[in-house]
Amino acid sequence: MKEIVDIVRFWRARRYQPLALATLVRTRGSSYRRPGARMLISVDGASAGSLSAGCIEEEVVASARDVIRSGKPRLISFDTRRRFGCSGCIEIFIEPVANDVLRELRAKLAARQSFQIATVFEGSDVLGSSIGSGSEKEYAFVQTIWPTLRLILIGTGPDAAALRSNATLLGWEVVAIEAIPELRDTPDERSAAVIATHNFGRDCAALRHLLPLGLHYVGLIGPRKRRDEILLDVIDSGAQLNSQLFAPAGLHLAADSPEEIALSIVAEIQTVFGGGTAEHLRDRKAPIHQAPTEPWATSVP
Repeated sequence: MKEIVDIVRFWRARRYQPLALATLVRTRGSSYRRPGARMLISVDGASAGSLSAGCIEEEVVASARDVIRSGKPRLISFDTRRRFGCSGCIEIFIEPVANDVLRELRAKLAARQSFQIATVFEGSDVLGSSIGSGSEKEYAFVQTIWPTLRLILIGTGPDAAALRSNATLLGWEVVAIEAIPELRDTPDERSAAVIATHNFGRDCAALRHLLPLGLHYVGLIGPRKRRDEILLDVIDSGAQLNSQLFAPAGLHLAADSPEEIALSIVAEIQTVFGGGTAEHLRDRKAPIHQAPTEPWATSVP
């Protein structure tokens, strides 16, 4: 998601310049990025986003500059088995991109609406990307973009500051407040909340407000005994327990400092919203990138 935000920011600084959009549309075998990875490239070679671990970006930029000059889209492929030892092949579609597409992309992100980007390509008959439902045509590649993950951070201590820093690094939207009465907007399904006030009354008030909302992640910092005491207060108040509560918040990383604790919590939030397992990749038998259960990245053969 940070990549899309970076692309929109890049476009806003260059909206009057010709630009090309490069999209990873198909993979075979292993690949560092999955279909839907994107780069936006200007005619001077500057770019935002990435398509690999840095192996092919230079060649993609060179091809994108040719696409900008000619105005003709191009589909290019890389056999990473021979060149980089990555045991896979990837295909990149590069197209001149219109301002209205990027303007609509920006508007959808600002409105926190999910939407689809559809890219049509078939040999030399390439039609380019558009934003819409994807229901009227059979697209070669359709990706659903979800709203930026929003972290509602309640508290102002050192761990809250470290959480804000970690979340910002990942491109999440951060809403930082001292106590729950300061929360102005109702959290949506792409919102996670972490309670780090270290004040019994404020923690109880925050949970009474957040737990009935059905959020996928509500984290509470503090030991189990304190959690149990707070939950008793919340249950006695009659609050519905509809949200997923993670308390103590965080994965077991042997964390001690505020920065380490923040890392463990951010990793847990990513696991919940990304559908991960938090297991060691060394021990994982299934593919690292499992097939999505939501149609956010689907290809039509």
